[in-house]
Amino acid sequence: MKPKVYLETTIPSYLTARPSRDLVTAAHQQITREWWDTRRHAFDLFVSQMVLNEAGAGDQEAAARRVAVLTPLPLLNPHEEEAELAQTLIEHVPLPTSAAADALHIAIAVVNGMDYLLTWNCTHIANATLRSRIEGVCRSKGFEVPIICTPEELLEG
Repeated sequence: MKPKVYLETTIPSYLTARPSRDLVTAAHQQITREWWDTRRHAFDLFVSQMVLNEAGAGDQEAAARRVAVLTPLPLLNPHEEEAELAQTLIEHVPLPTSAAADALHIAIAVVNGMDYLLTWNCTHIANATLRSRIEGVCRSKGFEVPIICTPEELLEG
């Protein structure tokens, strides 16, 4: 059985975006493409309706590219516990209310039993200083926490 990976919206965004002039962003785009081309088949990939909604927003051409890579992937079923866990993360990590979508991505991955949450959002999701608090909140609610990481961390197998 392959490990299960929840793709947060930054993954299809970096995967399908035109090459950036910013060196760090360009590196993240290249790493994401490399992971997608060489490693994604080692995992079962999942997205949520929230990811599809976010990916479908903005510039129509860019949105179409993002949605096209996501459409073949299985869609996770929503659970009532997701909103409650997201609110608890906002209150107890704490995360700013502006990070409500980030908290919901974490909650979706957690409640659905993902092995990994893959993201380039290092402000509120893949943030080493928040990781132990996120894990503590989720475990206090009876959930195991997926490994929250970037594609760079999943390149090696």
